[in-house]
Amino acid sequence: MFDLLPHLLNGLTLGLLFALIALGFMLIVGLMEQINLAHGSLFALGAYVAMQLTGPRPPLPAELAKAWLALPLGWRYAATLVIAPVIVSLVGMLIELCMRRTYGKDPLYGLLLTFGAAMVIEEMIRLVWGTRDYVLQVPSAINGGFLFGDLIWSTYRFYAAGISAGVIGLVWLLIEKTSFGATVKAGAHDSEIVRALGINLSRLRLLVFVFGTMLAAIAGIIVAPIWGIRPHMGVDAVIPAFLVIVLGGVGSFWGAVVAGLLAGLCVGLAGAYASEWSLLSMYILLVAVVTFRARGLWGKKSVLEA
Repeated sequence: MFDLLPHLLNGLTLGLLFALIALGFMLIVGLMEQINLAHGSLFALGAYVAMQLTGPRPPLPAELAKAWLALPLGWRYAATLVIAPVIVSLVGMLIELCMRRTYGKDPLYGLLLTFGAAMVIEEMIRLVWGTRDYVLQVPSAINGGFLFGDLIWSTYRFYAAGISAGVIGLVWLLIEKTSFGATVKAGAHDSEIVRALGINLSRLRLLVFVFGTMLAAIAGIIVAPIWGIRPHMGVDAVIPAFLVIVLGGVGSFWGAVVAGLLAGLCVGLAGAYASEWSLLSMYILLVAVVTFRARGLWGKKSVLEA
């Protein structure tokens, strides 16, 4: 049983990260009824921007770069957790402004636009940083491992699980306990009523898209030391995010969290005992759930169901 604990920790950490990636994806799908295929690329861009900021050659004027590098790595890393998502959110803002011409039209237009944006971002990443793999520097306090029992535990995985759970909690507070969250939920339910109440729906969509983009970038920064930084890491993120949303039920906050944890545990445990089934296990889980419950674990009942 004790040998199982590291694999459970890995699975829970991965599950929280899946949930974090999926929440930003879900907010955009819920309010705009558009699947943002660029979400994975924005996730990857967050990791690259963080790597550039914490690395030896930050993109700053010489004097400012010198002062920045004089700071301890822990300070630079903490600042990067805020600065990098803000930078990536500007790209998300640009994508949303382009998407406005597709609202109210065939969803295929939005799908193709975000697919094109994903391709542009990925090629820009290759152009700027090349195709080699990178490593994100993290402070020594969250690096390495520690001995507990007869096993060595990864300090960073505890940190990743903790900060992911913290961000998920903050997102829940924002959605459930603030007027902004109430407006977003109302907009996801009926955008015409929100517009009739005098709320600027265009601005609301922009804010939600930017917020979802920032969540993707934060997830990219947290995942980077575990997965490594490479151009196609966004694809590795967007597919599980989509799976988690369908598995948990489109639009359900806790459905996405629970589905993320289930998917992460499946991947973690399968990776420990049957590595060749690791990724396949979460797809089997999805097929098993939607076979008996097509709307997902917490999805709303369709009017077409009896």
